Amino acid sequence: MRILIIRHGDPDYANDTLTEKGRKEAALLAERLKKEQIDGFYSSPLGRAKDTCLYTAKALGREEEIVVKDWLQEFNHPLTLASGRKRNIPWDMLPTEWTDEKKMYDYKRWHKQKCYRKANMKAAYDNVVNGLDGLLAEYGYVRNGNTYRVEEGNTKTIALFCHFGLEMVLMSRLCDISPIPLWHHFTALTSSVTTLYSEERRKGTAVFRCAGFGDIGHLYAGEETPSFSARFCEVFESDDRHD
Repeated sequence: MRILIIRHGDPDYANDTLTEKGRKEAALLAERLKKEQIDGFYSSPLGRAKDTCLYTAKALGREEEIVVKDWLQEFNHPLTLASGRKRNIPWDMLPTEWTDEKKMYDYKRWHKQKCYRKANMKAAYDNVVNGLDGLLAEYGYVRNGNTYRVEEGNTKTIALFCHFGLEMVLMSRLCDISPIPLWHHFTALTSSVTTLYSEERRKGTAVFRCAGFGDIGHLYAGEETPSFSARFCEVFESDDRHD
């Protein structure tokens, strides 16, 4: 089985849709994906993800097959960090706010950090991973501890159109990694494609392996400059995002 996790195109957050650049990105993405055999289209309920998904579904003549899943919406949950900073998103910490705490790196303990406990982050995380596991079970892969029990192995492909913060929660579950280092050491640029395959090296037991993260080859092929969305300043002296 193959999972494609796709971030929406360059966002117009104020109107919850795509910018003109985002529409160009979504069109180039559709041109790439229309050559793929996709068995299921799943989208966040937010407009920027649905609009991105629609470009690809239309290119394949399958717009009526899009299934909206609430658990694919962006992982926005207000919290107050130990430093006192109030944030609307749980992944935007400064290095000094998380790197010295060992729990943050622990897949089974990250949510026990005080700021996450107070924000009930575990319940929000579980809502997403339970949604993911439920979907995979429909395709024959049932979560069993840190692996998946294969009840009906297959080579189908599903495409999940979502958001950066949410994508890292999905990766956290599929790869058994704390979402904290994923949120802060990785970035999936707009319209990027992350690919994971199931591996059933012993009959009946599977894990998922990432074969490509945040690929934006379609943008380079279309001579479209990648968006800066989800990145921060490369050097402190630059005029790019610091906060």
